[in-house]
Amino acid sequence: MKATDEEIAAETVDATAWRRMHPVTPAIKGWKVLVAVLAVSWYQLGENLREVVNLRDGHVWLWVVGGLAVVALVGFGYSALAWRATRFAVTDDAVHLQTGVLFRQQRQARLDRLQAVDVVQPLLARLVGLAELKLEVAGGSGSAVSLAFLKEADADALRTELLALAAGLRRPQGEQPAARADQPAGADVEPTIDPYAKPTTVLDDQTPLSTTFVDAPERPVYEVPMPRLLIATLRSGAMVAVVVFAIAAVVISVVSRDVGAAFVLVPALLASGGFIWTRVNQGASFRAAISPDGIRLRHGLTESRAQTVPPGRVQAIRLSQSPWWRGPDWWRVEINVAGYGHGEDQARETVLHPVATLDEAMAAVWLVLPDLGVDDPQATLDAALHGRDQDGGFTGSPRSARWVDPIGWRRHGVLVTQRALLARSGRVFRQLDIVPHERTQSLGLAQGPLQRRLGLASFVVHSTPGPVSPSVAHLDGKVAAALLDEQSARARSARAAATPERWMTTEPPA
Repeated sequence: MKATDEEIAAETVDATAWRRMHPVTPAIKGWKVLVAVLAVSWYQLGENLREVVNLRDGHVWLWVVGGLAVVALVGFGYSALAWRATRFAVTDDAVHLQTGVLFRQQRQARLDRLQAVDVVQPLLARLVGLAELKLEVAGGSGSAVSLAFLKEADADALRTELLALAAGLRRPQGEQPAARADQPAGADVEPTIDPYAKPTTVLDDQTPLSTTFVDAPERPVYEVPMPRLLIATLRSGAMVAVVVFAIAAVVISVVSRDVGAAFVLVPALLASGGFIWTRVNQGASFRAAISPDGIRLRHGLTESRAQTVPPGRVQAIRLSQSPWWRGPDWWRVEINVAGYGHGEDQARETVLHPVATLDEAMAAVWLVLPDLGVDDPQATLDAALHGRDQDGGFTGSPRSARWVDPIGWRRHGVLVTQRALLARSGRVFRQLDIVPHERTQSLGLAQGPLQRRLGLASFVVHSTPGPVSPSVAHLDGKVAAALLDEQSARARSARAAATPERWMTTEPPA
């Protein structure tokens, strides 16, 4: 049988380069099985628990405890076997991961396609000083590679190493990989001469996995105060929904003279409350910094997350504002990053700023796009966020668009600069999308029957999966068609002139 590319790649990895996760990993992962079984059991037996107790003559708790003990034993045992069968290796070009107890799986994450590196610490892992390293790689669903769990110092050091290798730096000639947790200490590591270099170090039990590269320096850009986050959350649509549902519950109870009738609104209240808690939990201690290896974001209350997005990986930016944030002029900034567009963590992974002032919103844009391609970028962004019609040089919707969008038609507009396309929309819920020309995936026009009668068309920019879906609604049909041709040419030229993906070297990736 012909070997796969992954099997061939695994054979080329030096045997001494393979490493294991931290030995405590099975204990952290095993409890999830027990929690899942408890949840399913409660859902299945919760309503008939009294009947079950009577059926077993009061001894059902012994059976329940015994069953849970067996489940816990199986869950922790399987986690231990999975830990034993899992190993990873880092080469100059890729991260290799082998997993599987019954069915072996070999995965390879190419560093030249690395989109972001996150160090994640769930609450239980943080209590024991461990962290999960997540590698987001350009690709479809399931392209991310997770290394869980490592010592926190090891995860940070390995993140530094991966970012340096992805940037185009290389280990010194003849250097040996760092010692694994199950190898004897004492291996020497040679120094390197790149900006990340560390001096020669003797490894021991307290030495991080990677000692070749040091963490790149960073410069703080902004930090979200907790009072502002709480106030902004209280002024959100979710809080408005909570108030509305609470009033509705009181009215229903009074009218029906039955308190129980109000419980039909409990699921909606719980959903709104859960949304509010999620916003606070994910946005707590949010801060951003810039470094040679990219944009660094740190945030989280019960689960801390340290994200690093290398330069040029952001595909699109969105600034949005609800009417409840209009007074203090706060904005939420989100981004599209290839690899971040899938999974349940997308909402927290794609936030560049949860609640930004106008100045901070502009600073967030500069993090991604330092040169907007206009003479006065601050005036341009101000017109994009607050203007309408032709303010700031935007091309707006014609007057005929008022028949399909009588409220927001004057806010629709598009501006093309030397570096990016800006799409403005929304009068009640304001929104601005920015797409660098070289990050344009594809373009399209959309036209409904009423738009066709009025000579209108919507211009659509296709990006990678994520919260940003750039489009400009209700443009003049001829203007939209001309923009499609012009933007296609701009995107081709920008991609041809784009710098190499490995930003610390001028050589193209191998």
